[in-house]
This record gives sequence, structure tokens and C-alpha cells, in this order.
Amino acid sequence: MKKGIHPEMHDVEISCACGNLIKTMSSEKKLHIDICSNCHPFFTGKQKFIDTAGRIEKFQRRYEKKNK
Repeated sequence: MKKGIHPEMHDVEISCACGNLIKTMSSEKKLHIDICSNCHPFFTGKQKFIDTAGRIEKFQRRYEKKNK
């Protein structure tokens, strides 16, 4: 391997929005993620349903107009 071309590796704690901490190594010094295996619906089996600003109702109204 060539010397001086590889990034420095650091011990890092990745923090998730749910509060989970994951210890690993990375070239970054700090990492923050929004979703991890502790809170992701695929791994937990719980579906999170978030309807922001009535998007579902807006879609249903548009769909009803096309059927008429």
C-alpha cells in the first residue's frame, strides 16, 4: 500500500435520532443519523405512519376527481 494516500481512521460513536449509540470506526469524526436498526420499521416490525400536511387526503381528493 502507498503511504500518505489513505484517510485517518477514528473511533466514532454514531448517534441516532432515537438515542441509540453505535460504536465503529470511520474517517469522519462525528456521525449523526436519522434512523437506525433499532428504530427502522423493517427491523422492528412496527410500521410508523406519518401523514404530514394531509398528503393522503390531498391524494384521495385528486384520485376521486379522475374517477368522476
